[in-house]
Amino acid sequence: MKTFGLIGKNIDYSFSRNYFKEKFQTENILNCEYVNFDIQNISEIHSIFTQYNSGYNVTIPYKKTVIPYLDKLNIHAKEIGAVNTIKINEDGSLEGFNTDYIGFIESLKPHLKSHHTKALVLGTGGASKAIVYGLSLLNIESIIVSRNPNEQEISYDDIDENIFNEIYLIVNTTPIGTFPNISEAPNIPYSYFTEKHIAYDLIYNPEKTMFLKKAKKNNAFTINGLQMLILQAEAAWEIWNK
Repeated sequence: MKTFGLIGKNIDYSFSRNYFKEKFQTENILNCEYVNFDIQNISEIHSIFTQYNSGYNVTIPYKKTVIPYLDKLNIHAKEIGAVNTIKINEDGSLEGFNTDYIGFIESLKPHLKSHHTKALVLGTGGASKAIVYGLSLLNIESIIVSRNPNEQEISYDDIDENIFNEIYLIVNTTPIGTFPNISEAPNIPYSYFTEKHIAYDLIYNPEKTMFLKKAKKNNAFTINGLQMLILQAEAAWEIWNK
């Protein structure tokens, strides 16, 4: 039996476990299982790596802290500084990859127009880093928004009508609005959204977050994180089976 799994904290809600379970059934993939490795501290990861497993996904909050426990990083994961997929090579070495940026790019590309040259990226975590990297591959400039901005970032208080008149792609990489806190939304001026804007939320549960609902109310085109999740999961499956 080949065992794949998701490494994270408090991940009973896991998209990946249900997705791969269904994939194995519908595609008649035999002798494979997908489980959750729910750990409270990254130091517990040693106990997972000593098992005879076949590959891993990594989610919040370990996408960055897992890196020191790996033997090598794929070039894209190194550039991003975050890992969401781990391959066990034939020599037993652990190699980190990032497929988040692949899922993001492929789910966004069909909706881009010529005026989508800049993006406002809400959040600074591991997911944010993958999004910024993906945008750079699409030649889209990123402006990162943080609650505690450094010199290269802006604060939520800096977002005004002028920014919305210049930037037509807004991406939420924060967990704000995730189930069960579905009434919450990032603190931005939603009244400045227009039909020229894309509002992209990495959250998939709920399907329509408050961020997307508020943007949609002002005629923005909205995308949730489900297609990105599916595409990144398929990219991970390809990496494990190369």
